[in-house]
Amino acid sequence: MLIEVGKFTFLVDFVILEMEEDNKVPLILGRPFHYTADAVIRVKQKQLNLGVGTERVIFNIDSAMKHSYSNDDTCFSIDVIDEILEEDFDALLKEGSKILHSIEGTLLKEEIFAEFDEFMATTTDENFDSESDTEEQPFEKVTINTNYKIKTSLEEPPTDLKLKPLPDNLEYVFLEEPSFLPVIISSHLSKEKKNKLVSILKNHKQAFAWKTTDILRIYSSFCKHKIQLLDDKKPVVQKQRRLNLNMQEVVKKEVVKLLDTGIIYLIADSPWVIPIHCVSKKGGITVVTNENIELVPTRTIIGWRVCIDYRKLNEATAKDHFPLPFMVQMLERLTGNKNFCFLDIFSGYFQILINLNDQDKTTFTCPFGTYAYRRMPFGFCNAPATFQRCMLAI
Repeated sequence: MLIEVGKFTFLVDFVILEMEEDNKVPLILGRPFHYTADAVIRVKQKQLNLGVGTERVIFNIDSAMKHSYSNDDTCFSIDVIDEILEEDFDALLKEGSKILHSIEGTLLKEEIFAEFDEFMATTTDENFDSESDTEEQPFEKVTINTNYKIKTSLEEPPTDLKLKPLPDNLEYVFLEEPSFLPVIISSHLSKEKKNKLVSILKNHKQAFAWKTTDILRIYSSFCKHKIQLLDDKKPVVQKQRRLNLNMQEVVKKEVVKLLDTGIIYLIADSPWVIPIHCVSKKGGITVVTNENIELVPTRTIIGWRVCIDYRKLNEATAKDHFPLPFMVQMLERLTGNKNFCFLDIFSGYFQILINLNDQDKTTFTCPFGTYAYRRMPFGFCNAPATFQRCMLAI
């Protein structure tokens, strides 16, 4: 609404408050108005200084208050809300009556109001029950929609998995017929050992993950990741980076995937905001012809990887000095052994929950909103230490 104050005209947003009328307080000026009007308030002089550009106007608070309080005992108000609601409600009733008339015949307004009153009474009772429950219990009840459930690979095997070419010493076997749930084993095993291994893998299919929805979480009572900030560090809010259309599509798919699995959630009031990046996945070297018809070796881009720049957060985080094993030490343990195996953990960090009070520090921004992690992502300086400590405890 445009409001004239002296010789100035301001665009003002009004907030309607449910409160008793008070002649002594005929108008409340909010912070957005003070910001728009470049307000300067001098309490001792009892002055309100407003301005636009280089022009200013000064109001005396006592004079302004006396004008409405002494000379007029009424409180200024806008009484059109009820009329607008009544008009809109009547219009909705007429529209609904036409639709219901074609289905069931004529429906009286009294019946509509009766049903509406019954619905409002039920809603009021539910709200009263929820308020009483909230007073007794420290946590608010959250209703879960059981009709919506993301299926795991065991319930609905994925059909879009891309099987990469393997060297001669490795091969694929499938835990579901005809060619679902692939795993990689050695191709040098005898037929008997291969059958035994496949039988064991089939009996423990729930331990494997073929997509993000299959990742199981480790209970927070056993292990969780904490982000302890240094005393002299303050939160940092960074602007989001520009992404081209291809990168935006990659980010959108990643965000939707993490939202569906509950790994991230929307957040709007975090003191930390981190930008998101897209890094190219480069494949092998291919010879390409350039503009001068010359053969030039080029490393092709096979896709994009979504990364979050947690460098500012890592600088403000107290470092965890848990000892990590060296690669040389790991190789020394294999010396003299004929057989060994290794497990490739699919997004292993996502198994570990983040401490509830630290989740807002993981907030990242992208063209589709700001989100925070429930589970530990890649990029934290202390993530390897937390993961190693958890694996050793298991």
